[in-house]
Amino acid sequence: MTLCNDGLEPAGMATSMPCNISCVRAGLVLQPTLGMDQPCVRPRFTPSPCDTHPHTILPLTSTSQDEEWLPIVSCPADFPLGLFERAVEQLIHHPEYNSTLILRSETLSETFYAHDTDDTPPGDLKSHRPIYIIHRKLLPRRPGRDAALEQRCTLYASTNDGTPCTLVLSPLLPPGASLPYYHPTVRHLAFRHVPCTPPILRIEGVVLPDTPLDLNSRLYRTALALLETLHRYGWGAMTHYQKRVMHDCVIPREVYQDLYLVMRERYKHLVSEWKESTDPLKHVFEDIGIATYLVLLWKQSFEGTEQRSGDHTLGHNAPWKDWPQPPGGFLDLGCGNGLLTHILVSEGYHGHGIDLRARASWDHYPEHTRAALQVHALDPTQYATDDGPSVVPYLQSGAFLIGNHADELTPWLPLIATLEHASGYLSIPCCAWSFDERFARAPTTATFADLSAVDHDDVFVARLNLGGEGGHQSQYSMYRIWLAKLSQWTGWKVECDTLRIPSTRNWAIIGRERLGEDSHVYVERALGIVRAVVKRGAFRTRIPEGKAGNH
Repeated sequence: MTLCNDGLEPAGMATSMPCNISCVRAGLVLQPTLGMDQPCVRPRFTPSPCDTHPHTILPLTSTSQDEEWLPIVSCPADFPLGLFERAVEQLIHHPEYNSTLILRSETLSETFYAHDTDDTPPGDLKSHRPIYIIHRKLLPRRPGRDAALEQRCTLYASTNDGTPCTLVLSPLLPPGASLPYYHPTVRHLAFRHVPCTPPILRIEGVVLPDTPLDLNSRLYRTALALLETLHRYGWGAMTHYQKRVMHDCVIPREVYQDLYLVMRERYKHLVSEWKESTDPLKHVFEDIGIATYLVLLWKQSFEGTEQRSGDHTLGHNAPWKDWPQPPGGFLDLGCGNGLLTHILVSEGYHGHGIDLRARASWDHYPEHTRAALQVHALDPTQYATDDGPSVVPYLQSGAFLIGNHADELTPWLPLIATLEHASGYLSIPCCAWSFDERFARAPTTATFADLSAVDHDDVFVARLNLGGEGGHQSQYSMYRIWLAKLSQWTGWKVECDTLRIPSTRNWAIIGRERLGEDSHVYVERALGIVRAVVKRGAFRTRIPEGKAGNH
């Protein structure tokens, strides 16, 4: 059930009615009218407490005589009854969209009922028949504080016309157990599309004894927020809304979330021990999320390679100790506070982090992390000379490169990965940089390569999962398209994902598979860019700062 937060309030309301609202209210329009001077917008959400007027529409009635349904809040239904089932699907499968206390739900079973069945589930509604039942389990975001909860989600149709019109959510508690905090104090909660004139949406409940019902109560505020969500989902179904940004394109959500909860418990203490002037809540949990993603990405990418022989003292409590890792370890370019390197090294992954200067945090990490953090000013233009050995210290053959908001180093990652025969790279770009200057939307000599040979059609751009406006004309969108073309130009199969981290810059580009052509071709392309940068003469290697001499 989508559910309670402290101080949960309804989302912001739309400010104007759609141009064809009368047709919408009548249930005649299935998509916005095109070609009008002004675009259609979602109708204003105008809820009404159900205790402010007589119940001209009777509440639901259960077959069980000890259950009394109470109407809580209603609003106009600005989408037709035929879209109700699509609208409630999001409520069933994604309760985390409506509560920060819920991680996700897992479907345990599904039961579908034929039109002519005589079988009815427990707690059936009079004048309604079940369409299907989904038995799900709600997983809390903080399992140490809140318990998981199983729940039955039943979609009903009216016996009059057979159209789905009611969703009932029912918690399933073992004897003696109590509802977790995130769940409303109800035995059942119903979402209804009532075909009156005009049609309305209404939330009703079988409320537990002594539950406050005033307009400031948690139950009313939760119902109000859920009603607004249903209203929004229905409008989205009618206008064929599609998410602009897709998460979990590479690593499945469930696998990531489960491991993240474990990693968070292992490193959340760093929030109170933070030595930097930056926000610990953002940086600690962001790097925990990135480390979790990398561990799973490496497990997926290097499956079948020789397993590690590291520290297994934690046994089954740390299964990643046995998971594969990049054959040459990792190198975090522009590692900053060093936390990402610290987490990976602490979990048995071999690698280093380099940066222009040591941070305050470095001296407070344990010895194994301090040994992995190094001050170094990277000069990729050295690849233009034919000296042979790597120009990047601490970079072993087959290493995996990491660039988390690496700024000036961001465009160099795919080149270095190609020239060093790396096992792959992951880059989370932030500030838009070309090789020796700020990135500009208009092509300049600073692009240093004719990337027009790289496919740049709608299909290519759609695979990048850029989000935002559809035209992708913003500086950041065009920069990411350029990075993707650069990666493909230097021989990497482009993969993109939107990471579940607390940052507005959470888009990642991944190179872990080489394209099929001769690798010599891609090495020459990368070297051609380096030589062009040297010829231009604008690149300047930054000088190590601060405590460089002590590391």
